[in-house]
Amino acid sequence: MNAALTIRDARADDLARIVAIYNEAIPGRRATADTEPVSVDSRRAWFLEHTPARRPLWVLERESAVVGWLSLQDFYGRPAYAATAEISVYVSAAAQGGGVGRRLVLHALERMPALALGALVGFVFAHNAPSVALFEGLRFARWGHLPRVARLDGVERDLLILGRRLD
Repeated sequence: MNAALTIRDARADDLARIVAIYNEAIPGRRATADTEPVSVDSRRAWFLEHTPARRPLWVLERESAVVGWLSLQDFYGRPAYAATAEISVYVSAAAQGGGVGRRLVLHALERMPALALGALVGFVFAHNAPSVALFEGLRFARWGHLPRVARLDGVERDLLILGRRLD
């Protein structure tokens, strides 16, 4: 039987776990352009930029343990883009493939009207097949392809811009 999954707003005491999940993704070179672990202190300002009513940061708990998180943040930082948010989702290595990422993205899609959002955009490395499949499986379309814009361990990587409109 699957354990219950609960999504809630992130709290300050979740930051260390959020950072740990993020740092788990760095060695795989598929989910982030960071190449070295980040610290909790370096992520405090980022954490404080998120507010439940405007640009939330949600965590997903399984059996009271945070196993994934999703953030919405300003896209491009100009007023004309206020109805568009950048979506980021990270799942702990132990929970990958179990529907955590899908559940988080579905939650974000459900909350778009309450957040006055008309579009979500995600930036995903083209070689990150699981993330591309997650977003495309939820009807995100390829809105852009930036060839060879990142270099990870000497390998040039493409970046996809995946987007979905509420309508």
